[in-house]
Amino acid sequence: QVQVVESGGGLVQPGGSLRLSCTASGGTFSRYSTGWFRQVAGKEREFVAHISWSGASTDYADSVKGRFTIARENAENTVSLQMNSLKSEDTAVYYCAADPWGGSKYDDVGTYDYWGQGTQVTVSS
Repeated sequence: QVQVVESGGGLVQPGGSLRLSCTASGGTFSRYSTGWFRQVAGKEREFVAHISWSGASTDYADSVKGRFTIARENAENTVSLQMNSLKSEDTAVYYCAADPWGGSKYDDVGTYDYWGQGTQVTVSS
């Protein structure tokens, strides 16, 4: 059973930065394509960023491009999401998700088999 765990959420002022981390146990996380999604209460979960298992390929939602950076350190079994220049509209619960099969629809929640419980990010003054 693969267990995915996120950490690093919190309260930050507009323009500030946060770094989220994702790790997993019970599987070969270093071989899984990994994505970050976010969700606001009452809305659908939306794609934020994706990284291939090797780290060679990354993808971003237009709303975060140039501000967020996804990276992985396979030796440490960790995927991170560095979030800079945060805006109030970035406030959401952020979820890490793992896909063992490398599906091409990386922005689709249905592609991912394993999900974490989420970590709250609040951007407010």
